[in-house]
Amino acid sequence: MRCFALALGAMLAASPVAAQKKEESDLKQLRQEIRKLQKELEKSEADKSDAADALRKSERAISEANRRLFELATERKQVNKRIRELRSEAARLDKRIDSERQSLANLIRRQYLSGQPESLRLLLNRQDANKTARQLHYFGYVSKARAELIAGLRSDLDELRELTEAVQQESARLKELEQEELRQKSALERQRSARSKVLSAASDEIARQRNEISKLKRDEKRLTTLIRKLAAEAEKRRKEAEARRKRAQEQARLTNSELPQPGADNIAFRKQKGKLRLPVLGELTNRFGRPREDSGLSWKGLFIAAESGSEVRSIAAGEVVYADWLRGFGNLLILDHGSGYMSLYGNNESLFRRVGERLGSGETIATVGNSGGNADSGLYFELRHKGEPIDPLPWVKLK
Repeated sequence: MRCFALALGAMLAASPVAAQKKEESDLKQLRQEIRKLQKELEKSEADKSDAADALRKSERAISEANRRLFELATERKQVNKRIRELRSEAARLDKRIDSERQSLANLIRRQYLSGQPESLRLLLNRQDANKTARQLHYFGYVSKARAELIAGLRSDLDELRELTEAVQQESARLKELEQEELRQKSALERQRSARSKVLSAASDEIARQRNEISKLKRDEKRLTTLIRKLAAEAEKRRKEAEARRKRAQEQARLTNSELPQPGADNIAFRKQKGKLRLPVLGELTNRFGRPREDSGLSWKGLFIAAESGSEVRSIAAGEVVYADWLRGFGNLLILDHGSGYMSLYGNNESLFRRVGERLGSGETIATVGNSGGNADSGLYFELRHKGEPIDPLPWVKLK
């Protein structure tokens, strides 16, 4: 039954550990999924950036096409206005030319009906020679002016017609450009629509991925919290087990059965850690760090129960720096071992050494007692470094 209980306890103890390992494995997989999604999100954002650049290019091209259409429309209006002005001017010129043609036709008809030139008729009328001369000169001037006017009007009309044709050709060219611009604009609109759909799809994908990443991060946070809780519980159990182990060790009876022996006193004290012997034979009834029943404070050293009059020896070479009675410690002797290390021997019955004496390892320094008001016979022993108490047990070997 005892074995079964132990096995069951081991299974129960191992269960939280197994659960924690599973949660840690799930957390690792979850973080891998988050990293994968983040890489996909980066690619989607890059695709969105490319789509946005393409869309921006299309929209700029459409804007440029619209600007050119606007300019062409404005230019076409100006050309149409000029055409109307030229046509109106042509109509007036045509009317003037027709009037001049009619006058010229009337003149030719009169000349034809009279059967002789006007100038000859004037000469045959036998009028005043000076008057006749003036009239002849006037007829010549009028004929010349009329001929020049007709020629000028014809030249202007030809020029007007040529300009009207050029303007009409320019109007046709502008119309063709406008139609081409409209075709390009239509193609750009279709292109923009397609790119806008791509950008919208990329934005939707990014939103979906970000939402999924957010969800996974929330899951990660919950899982991390759970793992931390499991880890804290495991640490709590470990500390409890460690405390039980320490209590079990402390409850174990430790006895020192060998005294310090004379040895090499030229070795530095710190190098003798783990090799020293306790100063008296007996059982360790109180240890460093355990609470004191009389005050609630903790022990700063060891209490070794021993019979009164038992020999107390120095644990290492040193100089006596204190040898007197001290309240709470009774007859107390302190050895200075150098480099800030000191050993304290209290509750002695008798002190055999004086301040200033230099001692080697294993020399008798006192006898066990219960001085200082201690109810039990034994030795109170401390180790200190730079004034602070340290646990003696790591420094000594017990037999």
